[in-house]
This record gives sequence, C-alpha cells and structure tokens, in this order.
Amino acid sequence: MKSFIKKVLEKVISSSEENISEYIFILPSKRAGAFLLNELSHLSDKSIFAPQIFSIEEFTEKISGLKGIDNTISIFEFFEVYQKCTPKEEQEDFETFMNWAQTLIHDFNEVDRYLINHKEFFNYLSEIQDINHWYLQKEKTELINNYLRFWHTLPNYYEKLREQLLSKKQGYQGLIYREAASKISDYLNNNSRKHIFIGFNALNAAEEKIFQVMLEKTAAEVFWDIDEVFLQDREHGASLFIREYFQKWPFYSASSKPAPIREYASEKEIKITGVPKNIGQAKYLGEILANMDPQQLQKTAVVLGEEDLLLPVLNSLPPNIEALNITMGFPLKNAPLASLFEKLFQLHLNGEKEYYYKDVLAVLNHPAIAGIPEVPVTEIGTKINRQNLVYLKSEKILSVETSTEATILKACFQRWQDSPENALQKLQEMVQHIKIHLKTSEDQLGLEFLYQFHVLFNKLESLLKDYPHIKNLKSLYHFYKEIMSTQSLDFQGRPFQGLQLMGMLESRALDFENVIITSLNEGVLPAGKSSNSFIPYDLKKTYQLPTYREKDAVYTYHFYRLLQRAKNVHLLYNTESSGLGAGEKSRFLTQLEIEKQPAHHLIKNIVAPKVNIASPKLQEVKKTPEVMEKLKDLAAYGFSPSALTTYIRNPLDFYHQYILGVREQEAVEETVAYNTLGTVVHDSLQNFYEPLEDQYLSEEIITGLLKKVDTEVRLQFRNSYTQAPMDSGKNLLIFEVAKRYLINFLKYELQRLKSGEEIKILQIERNLKTPVEVNQLPFPVYIRGKVDRVENYNGITRIIDYKTGKVEQNKIEIVDWESITTDYDKYSKSFQVLCYATMLNAGQNFVQPVEAGIISFKNMKGGFLKFCKKDKPGQRSGKKTQVDHDILEAFGAELKILIAEICNPEIPFIEKEVKQIFGSY
Repeated sequence: MKSFIKKVLEKVISSSEENISEYIFILPSKRAGAFLLNELSHLSDKSIFAPQIFSIEEFTEKISGLKGIDNTISIFEFFEVYQKCTPKEEQEDFETFMNWAQTLIHDFNEVDRYLINHKEFFNYLSEIQDINHWYLQKEKTELINNYLRFWHTLPNYYEKLREQLLSKKQGYQGLIYREAASKISDYLNNNSRKHIFIGFNALNAAEEKIFQVMLEKTAAEVFWDIDEVFLQDREHGASLFIREYFQKWPFYSASSKPAPIREYASEKEIKITGVPKNIGQAKYLGEILANMDPQQLQKTAVVLGEEDLLLPVLNSLPPNIEALNITMGFPLKNAPLASLFEKLFQLHLNGEKEYYYKDVLAVLNHPAIAGIPEVPVTEIGTKINRQNLVYLKSEKILSVETSTEATILKACFQRWQDSPENALQKLQEMVQHIKIHLKTSEDQLGLEFLYQFHVLFNKLESLLKDYPHIKNLKSLYHFYKEIMSTQSLDFQGRPFQGLQLMGMLESRALDFENVIITSLNEGVLPAGKSSNSFIPYDLKKTYQLPTYREKDAVYTYHFYRLLQRAKNVHLLYNTESSGLGAGEKSRFLTQLEIEKQPAHHLIKNIVAPKVNIASPKLQEVKKTPEVMEKLKDLAAYGFSPSALTTYIRNPLDFYHQYILGVREQEAVEETVAYNTLGTVVHDSLQNFYEPLEDQYLSEEIITGLLKKVDTEVRLQFRNSYTQAPMDSGKNLLIFEVAKRYLINFLKYELQRLKSGEEIKILQIERNLKTPVEVNQLPFPVYIRGKVDRVENYNGITRIIDYKTGKVEQNKIEIVDWESITTDYDKYSKSFQVLCYATMLNAGQNFVQPVEAGIISFKNMKGGFLKFCKKDKPGQRSGKKTQVDHDILEAFGAELKILIAEICNPEIPFIEKEVKQIFGSY
C-alpha cells in the first residue's frame, strides 16, 4: 500500500525542477508532518535539507505574528476587559463571571474563524434575545433591562478583548486565524517559496481565504484526499466540504479540478463486531492483535473512539506487541493521583470549620497516602470510629500524628483558610512528600504522574502572580480542573515502528493497511448534537457557522478516509444499551452495509466473553480440633440466647462471629442506627428501674420518671452516640422517637397502676448463668444472658424482654417443639424468652405461676405479649401461657439437642440459604 503523503511527495518531486527543500509543507497536524519527513527520507537516495513543515495552527501563527494562548489565559484576559467595560457597582465576582465567559469566548472564537462582522452579528443576536423573551412585555423591569444590556454589550467586550490581546501580540485561535487571513497578501509579498497543503478537509472561512488567495497567486498547491465514490455522491457527508470548494471557489471555476482518488472501491475485508461493554472491546482488540505477525503489526493502526479506553487497551495488549507508538497522550485526569488532589479540594471546600469524616478517610485511604508507612492511617480511622466523629477539627487529626516524618498530614489537613496561595503551598509540600515515598518504592510511572502535577501547580502559581483574580479556593479549584482537563502525559516511543495507537483526529492524512476502530456507537462516533454556545441554530445557519451537521461530516470524512487505502478493517461497537459509551451502533456501520461496494467483503458478528456458570454450593466448615477447643471455651463461658439463635438462623454466621470472632466493622453513625436506638432505650429504662428493685411501683414514681425522660435520653445518646449532633435532621427525629418510646411505655405502666394492678420490680438487667447437662458432651456447658426485667404482677411472676422493633403476638407462640430450634423467623423470640425462663428457674426456682414474654415499643397497644403453647396452628383459645415445669422440660430437651449438635465434631457448620432477617433489639 502506498500512502497518500508518499504519492503527493512523488508527484511534487517528479513535476518540479526545484529542490524539494525549497518547498513549505502545511499539514493538518504535527504528527502528519513527522510522517511526511519519514516518507521523504525513504524517497531520497542522497542527503538533502529538510523542507519547512508546519501544522496549520503553526502556519497561521507565522502569518499573523501572534502567539497562541490557551483557554485559561483567555479567561483572565477577558475578565480584565470585563472590569474595564463594566461599572464597578454592576460587576460580578470572578466565579459568576466564569460561568458564562467560557461560552462567550468560544463564540468569539467562532466569529473570528469564520470572518464574521462582529457588530452586525452581535446586534442581530441581541435583537433575537429581545424578541424571544421580552417582546410582549410592555414595561421592562430592571431584570429585563440588565439582561438586554448584556447582549448589547457583547460587541464592546469583543472589541476591547481583541485590542488588549493584539497589543500583547497574543491571540486565541480564532483571532489568530482572522489576523492571518487579513495578512496573507503581505505574507506572500515577502515569501516567494511554493507552499504545499496536504490532507485538508473541513476549512473555516479564514482558512478558505488563505487557501484561495495562495492558489490564485500560484503560491500554493492543494492536495485533497477524497475518493471518487464519495465525491460523486452528493449526499455523502465525507465529501460535503471538498465538494463545496470545487463548486464555489473561483480558482476551480477557472482551472481544472484535481482528479479524484480511486482507492475506496478496491478489495477490502471489513469485519463489524459487536462487543458488550468497553472493557469487552479492549479485550477483543487484544485477541485481534494476538493473531498478527510483526510485519502486519507494523502496518496496523488502532484508533480509539474514546480516550478513556486507552488504559484498558494498554492492559489488554498481547505479548507479541514488541513495539508500540502511542500518539494520544494519557489524560492527566485519569492518573491515580488525580483522585487524591480532587479529594483534597473537596475536603477543604466542604469543611469551612470542620472536616466531614468521609472526606478525611477518603484522603487517608488513598493509596498515595496510605502507602506511606509513617502516616498513622489506622490510628486516625480507629479514633474516628470509636468516638463516632462525624465532623473533625484540623487539630483533632493532627493530634494523632506519631512521627515527625509524617508531616504530610499537616499538608493535607492544616486549614487552607480559603487562600489559593496557602492551598498551592500545601499541595506542593504534598508533592515533595509523595516523591520521597515513590522514589523509595521505585515507582517510575507514579513519579512521572507526580511531576506532571508539580508542573500543573507551578502553572497555577504563575497565574496567581500574573492575574490577581483567583481570590478563593472555589476559583482555584475551577482552574485546576480546567487546566488538568487539557493536560496529558505524552508517551515516548519510535513514531514509525510497531503498532500505532491513536485517536481519530491524530489519524488525519495518515494511511494504514490494517485498521481497527473502537467505540463506533451513536454519541461517540459521530458525537451527535451538543451545544456550548449562546448562538442559536438559525443564526448559525444564517452566517454559515458550523452546526452539528458539519461536525458530523468532519468525523464522517475521517472515518471513511481511514478506510480508503486499508485492506483489513475491524470495526468494534458496544452492544450494551446502557452505561458508559453505550447506545445504538453508529450510523457509519449502517451506512457501510447499505452502500456496500462490490469488492468489499463485509462480515458481521457478535462476540461475548465466555462465562463459566458456577453452580451454587453451600459453604461447609468442618470442626477441627482447634474449633472444638474454641467450642469448649465457649460452652464453659456460656452460650447466650443470641448466639444460639444465630446458629439457628445460619450455622456459618455462628462460626464467623463466635468461633473466629469476626464482627461487623465498627463504623461512624452519621444518623443513629437502629441498634443504637435500642441501646439508648434499654439503658434509660435500666437507669429508671434499677433503683426500684424489690419495690412496688406507684403512680407518683412513674409520674416522676416521666419528667426525667428528656434529660435521661440526652444522657444516654451522649454515652452511646458520643459527639454526634442531635439537634437537627434525622438525628433529631430519632431522638424524639426514643423519647416517645419511653413516654409511651411509662404511660402504659401508669395505665396498669390506675387499673388496679400491683407491680413489684424483682430484677432489672440481671446477669444470669446456669449449667445445662448434655449427656453426649464430655465437658460442662452453660447458658448465660441478661434479662431485661422480672416483675411480680398480682402474684404472677413475669419475665419481660424489651424489643424496640415491632413484634406481633404470633411471633411468640409455638405449636411443635421440634421447630423451635430450626425455624428462626417464627420462633426466635420464643426461644429467647424461654432461655431466660430456664436460667431464672434454675437459679431461683420461682414460685408458680410464671409468664414470659415481650414488650414491643412499636406495638405498645399489644401490651405484654405472652409466650403461648398451642396445640395446633390457628388456635385462638385454650392457649397455655404459663411457663411451668412441663414447658421448661420440653424446651430443655430441644435446647440440649441444639447444643449437642453445635458441639458435635462430626457435624460441620453448613451454610443455610436464608433471606436477610431484620431483627429487633
């Protein structure tokens, strides 16, 4: 395959007697210029001076005499102009200004690139705004007048910004193009060398003027890369621009048009492959490359439709890739360190007085910080969790610092005081600390990323010195993101060897025999409709500014131009309809199918990763001698009712919690958790009733307790929930719920007393432990627990368990004794209260009658929910509510069977398939 650049060079060399060193070549990009030099070196058999080669941006800068500035500098320069043009009392602050200034500069850029009369254009625009919004408004308010004044001021903004930049010999891209178009004749008067334009397609009005003037004065020759197939199709987007130039430019009316290229219709194999997800595309791309030999790879280009695919593709390259040249840079925003600095900005922007604990932990747990041995990440995290610190002062964090070398904490958490200067100083300090760690660990790629951030912060420091407009962290953060979004880490490689990896725009004027293009989905390639402009669509059409139609045509040209000389083409798209990079497949693919050329071999297929479906298998843990020793210790200490019900619910949970000791990780409660609410209610009732043991309750006692509810609940929340605020939001609601629970319970007690009940408190939160004789086991076994309350009610002993969750009567009734140790959902409440009854009976041998049950704070209307033994399901009368010797003996038998199973070395812990049960506390 002979590339387009090579053909142009051969034609130039053969058709001219001049030395090619005397020519000036202009190409769409610097990369295309590098390829031109490479082709020229192969065409010449002797040493020659290289010709001058410019990208179009460099060429317009040379003609205009202006130095290009980026978008960030443009914003600062524009703000100075805005301040000069706007009365002081009407000026907006810099942050508000930025919200609309970027869009306006983009529009200024378009106005200049297309050589539009700015006064006429902006006056037209302001009249449109007046008609669209306020035409029917008879009396215009101050808001309306301010709005219209803004549009009428646009010409003045434009003129003053232009004057200021020209006085500094600077310009944004559009201004450089306008100046170059106005000075092209002067440039040609001072330069008689021949210019060669190669591989251009979509020209703006300024470029069109430059091309036409140079063509008419025979100072240039233009080589268009457009195939005959597209040029003859008047509706095809690939030839939209070049077809118009051939029809409208006077030069082509007076002379013959260039002969079209005949390459696209040649024989090609085109494979259209749908792959689920972006990662799937990267993996399938690796499979395609793995089947290529070194000679094929040398002629292959991988074109990524999305830059975010770069890292997955690099990680998916097969081992046979010996040489790789990456044209597109790695976006700095995707570097691992970018998330650290993003988290730091959020920490200081969100924490004006105190830092939110999640922001603190996000910084500490970032690999760049957590990987430094001197930083006490664990200590700080433990302190936050144990003290339930939702908000932290800077001093609280720094007080944990245990090493003088861990001064990186000061850079992270000392207050920036809303000062951009302080912020950048601390960020640079962080860079130095992280650099020491990365050097120690010999992380070369990490050091390269770190250096790029060092350069970025240096640039921000320079901006602060030159432009005093960044006055707070919010502004600094905005420009940090603005600059970072344009920064990239350039890869080093041999540009003409091995596999070429690039973006769509980097492929301009280049040709490859094998082409692989990814992300061919609507909204990606082509990009689809998007607008970042104050200029309405109709006005753009009137002044021939580019709309989404023209932008689509640009990508259509690039896509088909890549296919023109290629022999083997792989086109990948995401088959998923949702998620990143998803959507329907690109119209380009549909167009290829409909307009298929006779010599094209079109193959369509769908691929998907092989997924091995693992059959669900319940986990099983055998009881080793070590496990049995732990069970013996646990039996001697005493099985609690909650431990036994955990085994009933799922033996594997019992193994994790009570054998291995694995508990849920302690975490900060931003809002009060349900178990904390239960603790507060239980502890409040304990404080109320513990002094009343062996006493009879009276109305006066309960009335006195009602007055103490607010104080007691506050005290218990401080004890259980530490420093969390309780005066707003969900916490205030939960605080009021806890109070309401206690008030309702005390009112229930008062109602009982008023109805004539005689209530004597026997025990409150008493620790119990009693032996259980299990004949099958050669070691002693105990059960232990803490019963919430034991009372004597009109001569009946009641064993009461409090539940802050909702419990219904049917949850504490039993039919078959065998089910009490197998069905957690139905019988766990009955099991618990019977455990307490067993322990109390063994220790104190209560005089009958005895009742056991639950008081549910969410079901106070139910009162005391008694344990019942029924003969059959659905039985409503004749239930047995007394916990007598027969009940305890029947329950004891099932309890012994359960404990024997738990301690049987031959029965492993086998996982149960259970749904999540939300228990009560």
